[in-house]
Amino acid sequence: MTISLSDAGKRYNREWVFRHFQYQFQSGNAYAISGPNGSGKSTLLQAIGSALMLNEGKIIYEQEQKQVSAESVYKHISICAPYLEVIEEMTVREFLEFHQSFKPFLAGVEIPFIIEKIGLSKAEHKQIRYYSSGMKQRVKLAQCIFSDTTIVLLDEPCTNLDTEGISVYQNLIKDYCTSRLVIVSSNDEVETGFCSEQINMGDYKSK
Repeated sequence: MTISLSDAGKRYNREWVFRHFQYQFQSGNAYAISGPNGSGKSTLLQAIGSALMLNEGKIIYEQEQKQVSAESVYKHISICAPYLEVIEEMTVREFLEFHQSFKPFLAGVEIPFIIEKIGLSKAEHKQIRYYSSGMKQRVKLAQCIFSDTTIVLLDEPCTNLDTEGISVYQNLIKDYCTSRLVIVSSNDEVETGFCSEQINMGDYKSK
């Protein structure tokens, strides 16, 4: 998968968050989006994920040199972000089964394996509402990284994670993301240390 942004810009009311963003993202690479608060890190990630529209410029998605239509882009994308919620009335197994019903998991990966991999086997029969914030974050990471998608978008993925949770995150990246297109929005090297390319949103502020 290749994602090409050309002269991309996003504004809220009259204030531009970023402008003239020009970049090409390619599968097999990992990219870190950094910058101060309010610089547009999460906004850019949401635009790439087709969750919001640009005000200027364009985004083109290509798979095997064929353009992917805007209507089907979502099939290729999974995202983990602090502002996305899980269904707290479900158990982790129920939630993953529900998620799998509209976005399949990677080939050969079963739900019991996922639950074990994220260290929640002892809590799999509890409703998610009884989980700690760190446990909920592990569930968010699982539904994102284990989805059978070519693009993985991560917005501050270690939010609420303790040392063990961070290790779970880093192992998931190492084991399941090396051949995919990964974009991480974060200023924390713990979250972006594996990324080969760095993008500073401060370079794309409106003059």
